[in-house]
Amino acid sequence: MKELAQAVRSEVERALSVFQGWSEDDALEARAEGKWVRKEILGHLIDSAFNNHQRFVRAQLASAYVGPGYTQREWVALHGYRERPWRELLEIWGAANRQLAAVVERVPAAKLATPCTIGDDPPETLEFVMRDYLRHMQHHLEQIRAEA
Repeated sequence: MKELAQAVRSEVERALSVFQGWSEDDALEARAEGKWVRKEILGHLIDSAFNNHQRFVRAQLASAYVGPGYTQREWVALHGYRERPWRELLEIWGAANRQLAAVVERVPAAKLATPCTIGDDPPETLEFVMRDYLRHMQHHLEQIRAEA
């Protein structure tokens, strides 16, 4: 899974190189009525990194992983990402993904087929969940970049 870990790292570094040049006003730019601002989307990616890190570790320690999903809007609201400094969010997101990538690159091939049940979703393999994490991150990074 070294290639997947490197892809996560590359996405993070590429995004940080752009996002670090943005002001607080840029990070608060509204996309549309009722939609998250950039800070909140990045906050959602922070929550995703922390939740998925737990899944990736726990799935390697058992024959199957069963764990909760998470209510995204509530998590974003509880963390108050809109009010937090943009630079702080960038540091947290970068560090969380570097930690996650370190776990991903060490997953033994024998654990890739570990079934993972998240919330009410049907089970998927650990490999699918890890690859889906990258797709999910890329989707939201495009949302953040869209108005730039």
